[in-house]
Amino acid sequence: MSRNFTNLLIEDDIAIVEIDHAPANTLSTACIAELREVFKCLANDDKLKAIILTGAGRFFVAGADIKEFIDALGDDQKGLAMATAGQAICNEIESMKKPVIAAINGACLGGGLELAMSCHYRIAVSAAKLGLPELQLGLIPTFGGTQRLSRITSTATALELILTSKQLNGDEAKEAGLIQLVVSPEDLLPTAKTIAKAFVDGKSMTSITRAVECIIQGANESLVNGLERERNNFAELFLTDDAKEGVHAFIEKRKPLFKHT
Repeated sequence: MSRNFTNLLIEDDIAIVEIDHAPANTLSTACIAELREVFKCLANDDKLKAIILTGAGRFFVAGADIKEFIDALGDDQKGLAMATAGQAICNEIESMKKPVIAAINGACLGGGLELAMSCHYRIAVSAAKLGLPELQLGLIPTFGGTQRLSRITSTATALELILTSKQLNGDEAKEAGLIQLVVSPEDLLPTAKTIAKAFVDGKSMTSITRAVECIIQGANESLVNGLERERNNFAELFLTDDAKEGVHAFIEKRKPLFKHT
């Protein structure tokens, strides 16, 4: 596929997706559509084990493309279409069965923060700015921000950050529980790659994908349903070649040679 808003780099079994929409990597309708296509391709690539999402230049994503809002004023159906597309890409990233790491290199605002919150793990540089300023436009976060922020942090923190439009730097975002790690700019991608490898190296993708599914889906369903999903996935793994290999390798005190089947 031709790409106008993203760069894709494959290193071994890790994909690095870089949003590149100058000057501020805003999420226009076309950019969102391209991102959805990119992640669809990555989801279907059995050779890839993990994904890193970052931004080009000084921005991760500065937000949605506000210029597109002008045409939607007075037309709630156009507003609904924007919200639906934004929620779709965030839902699709969150539902990825391969670990997705957000490497936040700069401003991460509005739709950009909502995109980052849909990733499974988040690291940022100290100088990053994270926030949801939509109320200053007379709007609300609509790519999932009102829902994911409270789930990741707390209801009180979500209310504070959304109602005040406060922006957090990397260290403040870590303290709030919004990101997991703060690093220097030169260490951002190397650290993201190290974390990605720690997630997948020496493990079977048959168990990784099921673990991610159980955690992500379980966060959005009842404990009873989550436990049912967990035990069913556990049972199904006993039918896989990798479980047989992993158990025998442990007993034989050797490293497993997983085939991811």
